Amino acid sequence: SQACFEEDGQKPPAVAPWKPLMPSKGSKEEPEPERPEPGGDESQSTEQLNVSRLRSSSVEIREKGSEFLKEELHRAQKELKLKDKECERLSKVREQLEQELEELTASLFEEAHKMVREANTKQAASEKQLREARGKIDMLQAEVTALKTLVITSTPSSPNWELHPQLQSPTKAVFRKGHGRNKSTSSAVVTAASQSAAPEPVSQEHKEVDSILFAEFQAWKESPTLDKSCSFLDRIYREDVGPCLDFTKQELSELVRAAVEQNTLTIEPVASQTLPVVKAAAAECGGPKKCALSGLPRPCKHRIMLGDSGNYYYISPSCRARITAVCNFFTYIRYIQQGLVRQDVELMYWEVMRLRREMSVAKLGFFPSEM
Repeated sequence: SQACFEEDGQKPPAVAPWKPLMPSKGSKEEPEPERPEPGGDESQSTEQLNVSRLRSSSVEIREKGSEFLKEELHRAQKELKLKDKECERLSKVREQLEQELEELTASLFEEAHKMVREANTKQAASEKQLREARGKIDMLQAEVTALKTLVITSTPSSPNWELHPQLQSPTKAVFRKGHGRNKSTSSAVVTAASQSAAPEPVSQEHKEVDSILFAEFQAWKESPTLDKSCSFLDRIYREDVGPCLDFTKQELSELVRAAVEQNTLTIEPVASQTLPVVKAAAAECGGPKKCALSGLPRPCKHRIMLGDSGNYYYISPSCRARITAVCNFFTYIRYIQQGLVRQDVELMYWEVMRLRREMSVAKLGFFPSEM
């Protein structure tokens, strides 16, 4: 108020001390009415008017100032709340993005590892299939070469001893059908085909076709298969293959039987002198003086390996003869299934019967001295 008077160029009037208009709380005294002094009524009323104006203006200014400050405070509080909410929302968005980024990174790493594992597995499977294919190609080439050799007609100047065993001396012609192969699939090609091409006379023995067995073989020949559920193979499994491969060591016998059926059995001759083990991972089962299949102390000149396991098992000559007889049978029926044997049904039947007789004889313990 004093500033207002200074701007107008007037001096503020002298204000006498004034008393409160309203009595304070708890005070029962009433203010005494001012008594106008004689001779100064006009100046006193002007001063009171100015004081009341100043008083009202100051109150109004305070009220407006307080309202303005309250509004500013309220506005600032609202803005702070909005900013807090925005900060909270942005914090949640950041946490969500970080979590999604971590999950995406983890999933990408897992997918990459999975792809690497699958690639390694496929590569290993492809390499294995390549090795097997190469082995089959070599085996088929050897079989084709053997079959071509059998087909060649012998001449008097160069006779084929396999096709004409009667030209050999009796000592050399005795039991030439040994198991002299490394792979079970590459055996008995010469033996079976030579028997089918020119069967040997077997000491004037008489033969008679069994009608039941011949009917079963004919039914199997129409659609040859290696499934043992058919009546032809089921009978041979029960009467010949099963007993022939039934050794003392039952667990190893089952493995040998599975390897023969899957055509993955390998037979290797054992040198007379002790040689260092070629494969470090191979477990030499049995020994040169103990058969792994029978468990009996026998001189073992051969050993077998089941598939690509690398484990070798020493076997006695009797066990080798039994395994060889079963392998010869499976090899011949595989040739029939593949269409490599082109003969009359009766001749193929008698060859099957001869192979069954070999399994029966081997099961009884008979084997040639060359074993």
